[in-house]
Amino acid sequence: MSQYVFKLPDLGEGTVEAEIVGWRVKPGDLVAEDEVVVEVMTEKAAVELPAPVSGRVVSITGEPGDSVPVGAQLIVLETQPEAAAPKAATSAAPAQPKPQAPAARASTGGNGAAAAAGAAARSGRVATSPAIRRRAHEAGIDLRQVVGSGPSGRIVPKDLEEFVARGAQPQPLPLRAVAAAGARPQAPAPAGATEEIKVIGVRRLIAQRMSEAKRNIPHFAYVEELDVTELEALRRHLNSRLERGAPGLTYLPFLALALVRVLRDFPQCNAHYDAERGVLVRYRAVHLGVATQTPDGLKVPVVHDAQARGLWELAAELRRVSEAARTNKATREELSGSTITITSLGKLGGIASTPIINAPEVAIIGVNRALERPVVIDGAIAVRRIMNLSSSFDHRFVDGYDAAAMIQALKECLEHPATIFIGS
Repeated sequence: MSQYVFKLPDLGEGTVEAEIVGWRVKPGDLVAEDEVVVEVMTEKAAVELPAPVSGRVVSITGEPGDSVPVGAQLIVLETQPEAAAPKAATSAAPAQPKPQAPAARASTGGNGAAAAAGAAARSGRVATSPAIRRRAHEAGIDLRQVVGSGPSGRIVPKDLEEFVARGAQPQPLPLRAVAAAGARPQAPAPAGATEEIKVIGVRRLIAQRMSEAKRNIPHFAYVEELDVTELEALRRHLNSRLERGAPGLTYLPFLALALVRVLRDFPQCNAHYDAERGVLVRYRAVHLGVATQTPDGLKVPVVHDAQARGLWELAAELRRVSEAARTNKATREELSGSTITITSLGKLGGIASTPIINAPEVAIIGVNRALERPVVIDGAIAVRRIMNLSSSFDHRFVDGYDAAAMIQALKECLEHPATIFIGS
């Protein structure tokens, strides 16, 4: 027997340390080569680290939430002498997270029992995202039993949901997985019981960045009411011309297109504040951030060069980057570089909100729920579709008058949607 020391590899882009999000193994466990043993997070992305060799876990270093420097010992494996040689360089070699293509939407279909049997026959590491792997781990589901409909059999969220919906009986899992999933019956918690949840990973980054933004940026909030009756009529007309099953337009691509037009006259709102240099950087291009709720928390994927895209292309790209963020497939480039952000709570949009600026940006636009309401027009009561825009601006660099003027210009575009497409 010999021991193999697996150290935290260089994860690229100047990373000097990573946070341990969760261990998949514990001392005494047997692991196979390429089996994921730990998930870590850098400032840019979550990364699953596979075992470079097969062996028995002797020890692990660090708990979830701990920061580990590059080159530090992560795990010690007891191996056969010949097993440590093939990938001996792995502990020192960069382990770059690989960009992943959006999952295909094909249905698994076919006979459920046959599909499950075929999946159970698979061996080796299953291709899927960290979020899906975590959900399956917590539910006590062996992903080798799930049929993947994505590229090269990759498991996408729909596959796991369909597996659960079919009521497929999972095969017995290793004892460590059963224990981690809480599969054993538990007595009801006593009244007044509490649960402590360590703030780590994406949630820690969100908390840190939100706190910094709110602490360092003097927010100026502005809410305006919009009559989107004409916009709704246009949206429904365009959607009625789509082929059956094609994704329809929401308000977001119209808002994005209108925002691109308006920012030409308000360049101070399409900017970054570089605090270290004390410089306000204005951008000609509009790189549109889209606040997206994901199983791991709030992420902001980016539609780059929104000013160069038409309505349908914007709609498609908004869907693509949002789905990539939700399924943990977004690349680093797709999660960085936004110059202004829009956020929407969809059907939960409420009447108004006070969105927090996505630093180092200086403005964010929030979409609230659209409802039919009675309003007075030319002295008569009419039913119109009304929606509020909630916005926040960095008051150090955007004066209140300019912020209000920008939202009023956006209001005019959205209330008369033809103007979005006319002229320059």
